[in-house]
Amino acid sequence: MADSDVGQLARRIMELVLRHQRTAAVAAGPDRARTGRGDPDRGGTDDGCAAPPGASCPRCLAAHARQVAAAVAAGRPVTFVLPAFPGKSPNPAKVLGVLPDLAERLALGFLDGLCGRIQAVYAPGARVLICSDGRVFSDAVGIPDEHITAYQRALQTLIDRLPHQGVGLFTLDDVPELAGAEHERMRAVLAERYAEPLATLRERVRSGEEVALYRAITRFLFEDGNTPGYTGSRAALQRDARARAYTVIQRSRAWGALLAERFPDAVRLSIHPQPCGAGKLGIHLVETADNWLTPWHSVALDTGDRFVLVPRGEAERRGARLVHSGGRPSHYTMAGARVPAAGGARLSPSVATA
Repeated sequence: MADSDVGQLARRIMELVLRHQRTAAVAAGPDRARTGRGDPDRGGTDDGCAAPPGASCPRCLAAHARQVAAAVAAGRPVTFVLPAFPGKSPNPAKVLGVLPDLAERLALGFLDGLCGRIQAVYAPGARVLICSDGRVFSDAVGIPDEHITAYQRALQTLIDRLPHQGVGLFTLDDVPELAGAEHERMRAVLAERYAEPLATLRERVRSGEEVALYRAITRFLFEDGNTPGYTGSRAALQRDARARAYTVIQRSRAWGALLAERFPDAVRLSIHPQPCGAGKLGIHLVETADNWLTPWHSVALDTGDRFVLVPRGEAERRGARLVHSGGRPSHYTMAGARVPAAGGARLSPSVATA
């Protein structure tokens, strides 16, 4: 294939992905104005995309063109790496339980559908490797390891049912040199080999760097810990959340470094908004009212014309009805909501009830 043809095909592939881009220009962190810009992983800069919604930003496209073009030139699938799907929040006011539900199914269906759309223009297709990071920081976020195991096994079952078979799963348990080790040992080895010192991270936050990410993680940890069974003070919980936030960020960065080493040719996706031209590409999985919400911190709510993610408590305050599937809670639906139709963030009836 000529170089010009490779470049054109790589551009078409990237344009399919960029349609769902989550940029810093349109999605601020929880403690910033909704019009704020900046990289939540780097403290924030006024460097959002200038391209209008739905249009491909040339700078963002160029930032990932090399990896895509290399895969096309070699005739192999384009690989995307997405650290995500760690495990369900331990707070029952946010989620329906320990296992994946319709919120995860919607997100997985979107990712698999994206692989299908890429395959329609490029026969070798694409593969999205979900790098589930729950085991990486489960002790710091208050999720028992047995819950992480159950979540990952159920997630794999859902992935195996996807029609395009474009999604894969990679976890800390799949790292060959850690096979068979106890979970605490896995985390210790990861930190020893790939993590920066906590003192260094704390100093950067104190100096004003990475504050948005730190505040966002602190907020999530506070909310996750503020369960009906918690008997301490809000001040004590806030202090504990702030301390644990550093560990979560440190371990997440270590996981990212391991993935970069193991999958050097992959395009790195992120569930967080990213600035224009960043090395990571932010991507929307399911429509949300809060740009920081994820399937594992919320439930799927059928509003009648689409699904959105909201905290469980909000769905119940809005009078939504809980829907069960396969004997387990699945999602919520507003009164008068229609049966889901295929396309967009909707699922076909067969997938929605699988």
